[in-house]
Amino acid sequence: MTMTLYHGEPVGPSLTVLAALFESGLETDLVRIDLGLAERHGGAIPLGFEANYSVEGEGPVLVVDGEALVDSVFIGCLFDDLAPECGLRPTDPYARWEMMAWCRWMIERLAPGAAALANLAWTTPRLAALDDASFAARIAPIEADDLRARWAQTRAGILSDDHRAASEARVHEAAKKIDDRLADRQWIMGEFSLADLESYAWLAPMRALLPAAFEDKPRLAVWLARVAGRPSVVRAAELARSADPVGSFAPGPEINRWG
Repeated sequence: MTMTLYHGEPVGPSLTVLAALFESGLETDLVRIDLGLAERHGGAIPLGFEANYSVEGEGPVLVVDGEALVDSVFIGCLFDDLAPECGLRPTDPYARWEMMAWCRWMIERLAPGAAALANLAWTTPRLAALDDASFAARIAPIEADDLRARWAQTRAGILSDDHRAASEARVHEAAKKIDDRLADRQWIMGEFSLADLESYAWLAPMRALLPAAFEDKPRLAVWLARVAGRPSVVRAAELARSADPVGSFAPGPEINRWG
């Protein structure tokens, strides 16, 4: 089996996948791409239907024997299947279900809001600096019409007041959810797991944008520091090429239209 991981800066889903890889101890070729400039598209990566229409949006891609796999949590599950001793998922069936339900909540509730706010703050200026022809060339190969439209909206800095308010509310909601969960444990599932990586990867960058969401949450603060100090997370962070990796966000999951 040959594996190549195409990843962005260690933030958001790329951080989840890189840290999960380092937790697993598996050998994988690493290729850095600029997800924030749509470098996932254009033919260099053998994207299939699942990759082109990924609900995660512009996340990392793991190519295994020529097949493109996407969505950070599912890639982490693959690493856990290949190296089960790493313990990225609980072995107890109920605990494993609970962890996956937790990760789904983060993907569907926190991630769309965090991505919207991060893109407005950091990605819009990068895209706005491109001339129209350069931007059009970058997004032209994108297969999914809705994803291509979100790139255009991101470049234009389009985020309605309602969408922004909903995004901020989801960051506050996630911060409280994690702080409450940690009342009797150090890690979200009791033992370290993918739930910690996925939650941290989306929530931690929000400290720069919504500091109020983190106030008066001492357990959350301790957990954030604990995850940041995890050797796999430190190793992932060392792969950063920019002084501030959070500026490398790309369009993420689309916010749930049904609230």
